[in-house]
Amino acid sequence: MKVIIIGGTGHIGTYLVPRLIKAGHTVVCVSRQQAEPYVNDETWTSVEYVTIDRTKAEENGDFSSRILALKGDVVIDLICFTTESARNLAEALNGKIQHFLHCGSMWVHGYSEQIPTTENQKRNPFGEYGIDKAKIEAYLLAFHKESGFPVTILHPGHITGPGWLPINPAGHLDPEIFIRLAKGEEIVLPNFGMETVHHVHADDVAQAFIKAIENKKNSIGESFHVVSEQALTLRGFAEGVASVFGREAKLKFLPWEEWGKVNNPRNKELTWDHIAHSPCGSIAKAKQLLNYQPKYSSLEAVQEAIEHYFDKLGIQVGPNQEGKYSS
Repeated sequence: MKVIIIGGTGHIGTYLVPRLIKAGHTVVCVSRQQAEPYVNDETWTSVEYVTIDRTKAEENGDFSSRILALKGDVVIDLICFTTESARNLAEALNGKIQHFLHCGSMWVHGYSEQIPTTENQKRNPFGEYGIDKAKIEAYLLAFHKESGFPVTILHPGHITGPGWLPINPAGHLDPEIFIRLAKGEEIVLPNFGMETVHHVHADDVAQAFIKAIENKKNSIGESFHVVSEQALTLRGFAEGVASVFGREAKLKFLPWEEWGKVNNPRNKELTWDHIAHSPCGSIAKAKQLLNYQPKYSSLEAVQEAIEHYFDKLGIQVGPNQEGKYSS
């Protein structure tokens, strides 16, 4: 089949494109510019690149027609963030393609009343991103019921892997947290460190897209969580990272207001967003209907990303006597 990937040069596309090529599909990658994938793979030489600036094309009113003109059997949209954008594309493609896959987010759930959160639980989104993604999901599923539009929605958690720094045990993106844990130095966590984060390796996200295409009868008209088997508490996350480097985590805890005073505004904003959501998603539905089997645990996905980051910057870590890592 001919598969059109919108936004295919990013982290998910790095793993999704090679999987599609190896499965025998023809792949057209639509993006603003031809970028290098995060991980090299010879299959990229088989990809057709089409340069379209989505924002400008949507302003001109011809984005959907340009995607339609590519005559794909399957369209995968990895970079849709508004209902209007989703509606314009879905209406243009309806009846013209076999399958449409939209990349959503675990943020559609907002806060959870029961965990692990399942796909059919009540949505309580908050924040612009989560609210917009929830609106897109609701529109696409309603359009499917109304017209038969062949849509599948996949909701990844915190995507990570080589080239993409993970959310850290403090709930933000400062890599210094990982460096301190690798050195056996103290880090400070908010509250009691019992809020959760739920990572997923980008290759497992790619796997889920492939499985959704292969199991089209089970996936059309449905939403699926795409995360690792288990979420991590901030505390457990810190302890796990430290152990990877042969260290024991040295943790200090502060109430939220005090913690915020010793962190910069950007870190505080990101951490609040993550601990307020505290995602913990069930993948039972994806496992049953798609045969989704994540290769990486949360900690394994993060470990691969951290090691890549350390190697890239020349941060000296090496194997100790236990075969783990120490600074």
